[in-house]
Amino acid sequence: MSSLKLLALDTEDLAVISAHMQDSVFKVGDLSYLPRSGQFSMVANRFAWEAEAQGDGTHQRHRAALSFKRVNAVRSLGFDRNDKDQVLSLLAIRFKQKDEGPDGSIELALSGAATIVLDVECIEVQLADTGAVWETNWKPRHP
Repeated sequence: MSSLKLLALDTEDLAVISAHMQDSVFKVGDLSYLPRSGQFSMVANRFAWEAEAQGDGTHQRHRAALSFKRVNAVRSLGFDRNDKDQVLSLLAIRFKQKDEGPDGSIELALSGAATIVLDVECIEVQLADTGAVWETNWKPRHP
């Protein structure tokens, strides 16, 4: 299986990244915001939904880095940002446009009704697998 390297510059691209990151798990300590450079990033263990098409019964997780550029502010709700070992699960990434310009907010919907909201100048998101791949017996299920 080859490593993913994706770039999102619009809502359609962001939907593709959201699909690949669905059911990713990460620790609060793996989140980072650098206000001076306007970058929010996270390192997560993403479930390899693209590998499911092979149908051989094995499931994989990949270590992946997700980076959001042109971020002006970050807000969170539903989890303790000081609990660096708390594990969160990413369900979806959505963009809400503000007025008619390219700016708006990117919402990271998390399990347990938790949310991270990024106020952005525009959509500029990168996803890259960082090399580690392993098999897992657990496949996420959604009703």
